Amino acid sequence: MSDVEDALLSRLRHPEAAERQLAVMALEDVASVDAVEALIVAARDSDATVRRLAVALLEDLGDGRAAPVLIDALRDEDGEVRAAAETALRELRGETAGEALVAAVAHPSPGVRRAVIVALREHRDPRAIASLVGALDDTDATVRREAVVTLAYLRRPETVPDLQKRLRDPDAEVRRLALGALAFFHGPALLPDLISAMVDVDWRVRAEAAIVLGRTALSPAVPVLIAALDDPFWQVRKEAAVALGRLRAASAAAPLVRLLGSSLADLRKVAATALAETGVRQAGDALRPLVTDPDVEVRKAALRALGILEAKEALV
Repeated sequence: MSDVEDALLSRLRHPEAAERQLAVMALEDVASVDAVEALIVAARDSDATVRRLAVALLEDLGDGRAAPVLIDALRDEDGEVRAAAETALRELRGETAGEALVAAVAHPSPGVRRAVIVALREHRDPRAIASLVGALDDTDATVRREAVVTLAYLRRPETVPDLQKRLRDPDAEVRRLALGALAFFHGPALLPDLISAMVDVDWRVRAEAAIVLGRTALSPAVPVLIAALDDPFWQVRKEAAVALGRLRAASAAAPLVRLLGSSLADLRKVAATALAETGVRQAGDALRPLVTDPDVEVRKAALRALGILEAKEALV
């Protein structure tokens, strides 16, 4: 520890808050790991500015010993201190940090549970898996949401059955996020769940299910996606059209042609692109009127689609 650093750390005990603030600010340029314990004390200072500055400096140092005080700071009365603590927790490294975060998944405060689960994404600690799976049953929906997203980051195949259960969660956003998480593990075994999600009461869930089905490369998904082209929400119709294109579903050509007549430019555009991907050459007649569409993006999509279909015809 340098003499300068030692002198500044001594100033952290000054009776005047302004002096303590100046000391923490000056430490930004000279602080080493030797300063961590003093900064942990400063993170509990009576002055909110001192606490916030200390938390920010602990983030820069990234020492896992700071994890307990930063977890406590998640409940600070000052909003800026709480926000700084959330950010800092993501930057901590080491065995001590991982242990503290895993333990805090069971904290009585939903806000703390939520923040530490987010921080665990960066740590990718396999010891957290059991706690994160447990958090999928949390009484707070926002905690369950973050648990799903963090498990998606970790991509552990053994968590698939637990994520599948979240497809029946009472919270629509949890169901939607669970679909996104399962996209990393798509396969025939998940197909029944994905198809069931296409009739979910929430359109956002149906749209997410269509996206995931488009990535499966499984032909049994085609009929349910074709049916979704008549969904009352245009966002679902759009994702279904994109998915059918990805699946190169020739049987979807006729309903996709109908979508070319939509009043929504976004739907006309994706339908044109999907028709090109299906490779149905007869779709060219339906696409040609769109080269003069009032929307420039639709015109571009139609021209590209016609070029693709004509190139395929030339190869025959």
